[in-house]
Amino acid sequence: MFDLLIVGGGPAGVAAGVYAARKRLKTLLIAESVGGQSVDSTEVQNWIGTEKITGLALAKSFEQHLKAYADNVVTLAIGERVTKLAKVAQGFSVTTTKGTYEARATLIASGGSRKKLAVPGAQEFENKGVTYCASCDGPLFADQDVAVVGGGNAGFETAQQLLAYAKNVTLIHRRAAFDKADVATVEAVRAHKNFTALTESEPVEVKGGQFVSGLVVRNFRTQETRELSVTGIFIEIGMLPNTDFAKGLVELDAHNRIKIDAKNQHTSIEGIWAAGDCTDELYHQNNIAAGDGVKALEDIYLWCKAR
Repeated sequence: MFDLLIVGGGPAGVAAGVYAARKRLKTLLIAESVGGQSVDSTEVQNWIGTEKITGLALAKSFEQHLKAYADNVVTLAIGERVTKLAKVAQGFSVTTTKGTYEARATLIASGGSRKKLAVPGAQEFENKGVTYCASCDGPLFADQDVAVVGGGNAGFETAQQLLAYAKNVTLIHRRAAFDKADVATVEAVRAHKNFTALTESEPVEVKGGQFVSGLVVRNFRTQETRELSVTGIFIEIGMLPNTDFAKGLVELDAHNRIKIDAKNQHTSIEGIWAAGDCTDELYHQNNIAAGDGVKALEDIYLWCKAR
């Protein structure tokens, strides 16, 4: 029986794990991998205290920090995926791909996974021009025309990365304004001579033969469609929370994100907290997730010591 189960190895889970070790809470941290969504980023520029760092280096630093403090207090179950969280007599039980564990309290910091583009041709041409990882596949499209779907931070960061080697980059955004992306990044990308933005627009079909050859885009306002001659389509349309294992236990919103009290990260169930991208937190960023993980752990520590 552990004091605490932490589900997730991103910034929220890792931050909570470090604090749990320092507070000597007997903890089990379960994660398929350490690092979170930023592991695919070639350069992270907003991790506080670090001017810039690659996603892989950031993930490595997370794991090193955890292991440096873990001692005999925090046990790491890396490479395991949680399939079920349930209430038991003395607390909670979590079932993974490798076993079952119990604890008095649980922190869900399971993050999210990328949304898939749901238009004709998108699935057919996945890994044949349709990709969800610019840092993995971007260099394959050097000197080619490519498109980015999504106008948030992830979309503009992907466009910025692709402009280093692509011939032209066209970004497709559903809204009229780029109000979900950092102003500095938007300005830097839009100033590039090989960048084009199509606003109030959405993709409606991916075309190609053996590989992608085009993307059909429709403008919401005019209802006109046009086909972009692109060989690469990079999808950055948001995330889906990894909360299936907690359905039926904690309260979720309409998007399957865990509802939390922003003051202390409480969920609807006594003894379960949640932090990071799996929650209905308004803003999802590394620094915010880490802060929410720390906030949750502070509250968990007081809760455990009061019992």
